[in-house]
Amino acid sequence: MGIVKISDQMHENLRVASNAMSRSINAQAEHWMRVGMLTEMHPQLDYREICQLLIRAELAGGLDIVGVASGQLGVSSASSAEKH
Repeated sequence: MGIVKISDQMHENLRVASNAMSRSINAQAEHWMRVGMLTEMHPQLDYREICQLLIRAELAGGLDIVGVASGQLGVSSASSAEKH
C-alpha cells in the first residue's frame, strides 16, 4: 500500500461521490481507478461491460491486471457476443 497525492478538488469529488455511493473515500478512489484502468485497456467496452468484468474478476479471486490483459476473464468473447 502506498500514498497517492491528489488535488484538493479531486479529493472533494471523491468525498461527494463516496457519500452518494455509500463507499469510503479510499473505496471510491479504487473503484474509479479500476474502471479507468479497464477502460484504457479495453476501450471497446462500455461501463456496463466494465462492471460485468469487475464482477467476474471478483468471483475469480480479484482483479489481476495480468489476467485482464491476457483475456483470461473472457473480455473478448463477452464483448463480441454482446455486440452482435
